[in-house]
Amino acid sequence: MPLRIVVLGNVACEPYPGIAWQAMQYAVGFQRLGHDAFYFETSSSWPYDPVRKSRVNTSAYAISYLAQVAELFGFSDRWAYRRSYGDKAWFGMDRESAEELLAHADVVFSITGSTRLAEEGLEVGRLVYVCTDPVVHEVRFAQDDEDVRTLVEEHDDVVTFGLNIGNSDCSLPPLPHLRAKTCQPVVLDLWQTGPPTKREFTTVGNWRQDGRDTVFEGNAYYWSKHREYLKFIDLPKRTTEPLELATGLVRLSTDDSNLLKSNGWRLTDSHPLNVCSYRDYLQSSRGEFTVAKDANVRLKTGWFSDRSACYLAAGRPVITQDTGFSTILPTGEGLFAFNTMDEILAAFEAIECDYERHSRAARDIAEEYFKAETVLARLLSDLEL
Repeated sequence: MPLRIVVLGNVACEPYPGIAWQAMQYAVGFQRLGHDAFYFETSSSWPYDPVRKSRVNTSAYAISYLAQVAELFGFSDRWAYRRSYGDKAWFGMDRESAEELLAHADVVFSITGSTRLAEEGLEVGRLVYVCTDPVVHEVRFAQDDEDVRTLVEEHDDVVTFGLNIGNSDCSLPPLPHLRAKTCQPVVLDLWQTGPPTKREFTTVGNWRQDGRDTVFEGNAYYWSKHREYLKFIDLPKRTTEPLELATGLVRLSTDDSNLLKSNGWRLTDSHPLNVCSYRDYLQSSRGEFTVAKDANVRLKTGWFSDRSACYLAAGRPVITQDTGFSTILPTGEGLFAFNTMDEILAAFEAIECDYERHSRAARDIAEEYFKAETVLARLLSDLEL
């Protein structure tokens, strides 16, 4: 029997293409399974306006952007946006319909857990927290941080991208009511494409992020990826494969920019990327090289990037830092997990020797482990829905 499902996210509040793809592939995937799926946004945070390059207390850009994204994914009449930071007005769906659906849907999936429904006085039925970025909330919940505790306890169930959480080699304590460990669902046909048009191995992401470092059992665990890149900063000088980082150049300091360029990294600005050009950028690439956050690496959470899953779906080999996912996902063909520089260089050499084989293997991994219909059917089963 079809379920009524609401996907709750922050696509409009954080108008970056990776965030849109992450949330909307849930919505489209549930719809592909025959369910009655909707996308909602009710965040009380001021939305970011990329035109003004700041947080704003107006919804003009956010609503227009969300309407465009919804239409692109076939949800032009299945979205709702609540101006929770202002007059509480609803857009897209009307207030009565939206609030009825939130209250009586079979399940509401809160992607990243960024939305506080209780403090906004919104009634909701079964609420599931999809933890896409483990460590911070698990540690702070264990330390009885009131803000995190109230957020987690608002949800009926928790699912996590931490594929290795709960296993003997991962010391991170699971959140309560953890019902499933899951991968990012990817709508495979949206990523099918021909051979790459660029020579570069690329990735998209922030170079430096401050403010979310964590202390757990007396050890500091770091959030910003630049710390991991620095361990392999001279990689472009040690391989013939060109490496390109798409990042927010306006936020990159002169010193950081000079450091990257002097070591052979190619830089391009990620800010102009929209939902379509983001996909084009991944598809045009020869593959992905990227690192992971220190916290996920050292705690072996098994986290795997939703962006990397999209590279795989496009048939692009991925070389990424091991977070413990190599005990769950197949590696060595199409997907390579590394801890050392020698492992990176060996991966590049293997791909160069038989690119077509590794391209096919990447696509096969996406088909088996990230196909939206498979991932979401299993998730609903784990939740006994």
